[in-house]
Formats: sequence, C-alpha cells, structure tokens
Amino acid sequence: MTDRKVAVVTGGANGIGKCIAGEFDKLGYRVYVIDSAPGGHFVGDISDKETLEAFAEMIISECGRVDCLVNNAKPLMKGILECSFEEFEYALSVGVTAPFYLSKLLAPYFVKGGSIVNISSSRDRMSQPETESYTAAKGGIAALSHAMEVSFSGKIRVNSVSPGWIDTSYRVYE
Repeated sequence: MTDRKVAVVTGGANGIGKCIAGEFDKLGYRVYVIDSAPGGHFVGDISDKETLEAFAEMIISECGRVDCLVNNAKPLMKGILECSFEEFEYALSVGVTAPFYLSKLLAPYFVKGGSIVNISSSRDRMSQPETESYTAAKGGIAALSHAMEVSFSGKIRVNSVSPGWIDTSYRVYE
C-alpha cells in the first residue's frame, strides 16, 4: 500500500501518453503504464480482458488506491475501404471497451475526488477519409465519458479531452 498518489495511464509508452506519465512522475505520483510497446512498464494488449484484469490487480495489490486514470491508448486507424470487421472491433475494444472495463475494475479503489480523463480527439467531429475505425472509437469514448460522469457523480470526476493535431514521434509496434 502507498500514501503516494497513484496515476494510471494506458498507452503511456509513446507520444501523448508518455508525456502525461512523465508529468505525473514529476509531480511525485506513483505511475502505472500499460502499453503494447516494449519497455519498463506493464506490457500488454488492452483489448484483452484478462490483461486488463491482471494490470488492475497489480495496481490494487501494490497500492490499494487510484487517484487518476488516463485512458489514452490509441485505437487502430483504418478506413471503410480497407478495415476488416475484426480490425473495426479491435479499434472499438481498445478505444471504448478497454476504458470502460478498466474504469469499472478500478472504480472501488478511487480516492474521493479522484479523476478519470479519457483522451478523445477532434477527429470525432472532424473526420478524415479512411479513418472510420479511429473516428468511431474516439466518438465512443466521448459519449462514454459523459455517461460515466453521470454514473460517478460525486465520487469520481470524469472528463474527456479532445486534442487536435499533436506532433509526436509516434512509432508503430507490431
């Protein structure tokens, strides 16, 4: 168990997530990152239920509390002409289902006044060609944020942030 504040960041190995995790670290939080990219964090695919359960169990057993959860993992970006049914389902799993389930698993351990920040995108309102899987997932997380805010009212703050274009050194890992 820890007295330090605890931050959890999905997709925290690169880009926006890495920056978010770094800022929490600078503030003295104990930071837990899950990402499919290799590194010194919990490595796993958040579309997998058992992976999310193992990640949540690790946090709960080590800390017994959560102050902030940032659902940031990037969904697959493919368009209607090339995206398969399975790829579209995967994008929604990473972008909507995983944030829902991880929030549900951690909810009993949030400190009063804790927060969930869901990273959406301006793409949920300003689409580009051949980005349907990503756009649908980002629209879904925005809607999920609103519903969770209502459900968690008075217990956990829930916000959705919709960044526009961000220059990152994003690298695709297979």
